[in-house]
Amino acid sequence: MAAVSDRACRPATSPRGQPGKRIRRRREDGSQRLRRTFQWVFALLNLWIGAEFYLFVRYWETGGATPFVPRPPGVEGWLPIAGLMNLKAWLETGRVPAIHAAAAILLAAFLLISFLFRKSFCSWLCPIGTLSEYLWRAGRQLFGRNFLLPRAVDIPLRSLKYLLLGFFLWAIGGMSAAAIEAFMQSPYGLIADVKMLNFFRHLGTTAAIVLSVLVILSLPVQNFWCRYLCPYGALVGLFSLLSPLRIRRDPVTCIDCARCARACPAWLPVDRLIQVRSAECTGCLECVAVCPVAGALELSAPRRLPVPAWVMAAGIAIVFLALTGWAQFSGHWRTDLPAKVYLDLIPRAHEFRHP
Repeated sequence: MAAVSDRACRPATSPRGQPGKRIRRRREDGSQRLRRTFQWVFALLNLWIGAEFYLFVRYWETGGATPFVPRPPGVEGWLPIAGLMNLKAWLETGRVPAIHAAAAILLAAFLLISFLFRKSFCSWLCPIGTLSEYLWRAGRQLFGRNFLLPRAVDIPLRSLKYLLLGFFLWAIGGMSAAAIEAFMQSPYGLIADVKMLNFFRHLGTTAAIVLSVLVILSLPVQNFWCRYLCPYGALVGLFSLLSPLRIRRDPVTCIDCARCARACPAWLPVDRLIQVRSAECTGCLECVAVCPVAGALELSAPRRLPVPAWVMAAGIAIVFLALTGWAQFSGHWRTDLPAKVYLDLIPRAHEFRHP
């Protein structure tokens, strides 16, 4: 997409044709540097967790022949279905489940972040969202632009992630707390994290082809996986609809340059809206960052109270650290199984199938 210069965006007269009214230029807000810092910190954290978990699994696979590394509870952030199941059991019984409790804690943290700060989990924290963003940026360099799918194709495809979410909610909604506990206590449930790791370690031909196609499609089409197929994104997007924060446009000071709409990774018509209410808005603040006029486009709370990017960043960090910290201090963070369970189940992980 061709860049638009500041001069091209500046009208000869003031907004709405009011001559003589000066336009106050927006200062650099630093929101994108701050957001990318969060992305990289969280991506590196996940890489560290992944390396620790791999070494933990290898220790038990080799019967203790390799160095022992404790199991990192954060790996359960990659078990969204287990997290959803345990969150349901937690709400139903009032007790935090003993197996894979961290999955439920992390899901609760991300849902609370989405409720308070829009769908920011996707654009500030999610490693898949970060990878997806860098893929479409690479595609823009490669092709000179990103491609928008026709509306007749885009809308039906967007429904797929909600259909997938609906299926998981239907399947888990029909399970009692006792049934969820029984599943978590099954061999498959106990080492669901190992099964997840082995999926990527021992990719089958079909899985490799599917992942390759998703990566390739993510180059020309912005956030292909996130936009069309991610049920996790669908869930946090629905929670974000309840958020008190909104991207708000002031039609009086807006100069109709449409930079915000062109910058929006979700393809939202920000330049034609007074408030952005869509579940597709990830709170990335790219639209706000490119707006050339101070006060024309802001993330704000009710009564148009501006919310700077640093406040959003601090809030995301506080919610995440508060819930995970509470879980650690209250003893609901680690899943501690006897060594003989790991020694028995992990080397035989390939034998267990979903009940």
